[in-house]
Amino acid sequence: MDHPTDSTAMVAAISGALADPGPEDRELLASIVQVARSIFGAAASSIFLFDREHDELVFEAVSGEGEDFLVGTRFPAHRGIAGWVADTGEPMTVDRLAGDGLFAQDLAERTGFVPDAIMAAPVMHRDEVLGVIQVLDPHPQSRSSMSDLDLLTAFAAQAGLALSGLVRSRAARGALALGGGEFARLAGIVRLLAELPEDRRASGLRLVDSLHEVLAGMVR
Repeated sequence: MDHPTDSTAMVAAISGALADPGPEDRELLASIVQVARSIFGAAASSIFLFDREHDELVFEAVSGEGEDFLVGTRFPAHRGIAGWVADTGEPMTVDRLAGDGLFAQDLAERTGFVPDAIMAAPVMHRDEVLGVIQVLDPHPQSRSSMSDLDLLTAFAAQAGLALSGLVRSRAARGALALGGGEFARLAGIVRLLAELPEDRRASGLRLVDSLHEVLAGMVR
């Protein structure tokens, strides 16, 4: 690392990786789509992450149709109902997708399931659109009521907390990886600490504290 600011960025990355290991966020996302699908009596529910670097929407959690294989699948960020919601930051419900100008049927066909109706809302955190939550083929009584969109938006708020944690964790780990060979061991320590069960993590952190004291003594 050649610049003084690089070490500051690396410290921030390490702090982020340790503070938010991520598995709990993925579990929360899975729980949100499961509950949303049940509440709306839907065929499927899913949460997309908006990957700005690659300009794509990525399935992060799926319940119902496609749950066995869609997680990790990517689509263009600005197509379809989900793309419109990500672009505008506005929720949307469409009762009859056939013939709707925004509906990207070719993308739906790639998932193996073409819905007749959809409800979608932006997943936001601190006024930033992080992704989209959608419910496919909700029960007819749930399709046209604004109160149902409000409920879906409430689910989206919970998803925003989980997605923001996931994004921070991945960004921190990515920064560690970009640090080069000199940080390879440090990245490995961070990964191991993050994977430790809660009852053993305190012992691991005490070892890190001891190492910190030794290194601090070396630079004095």
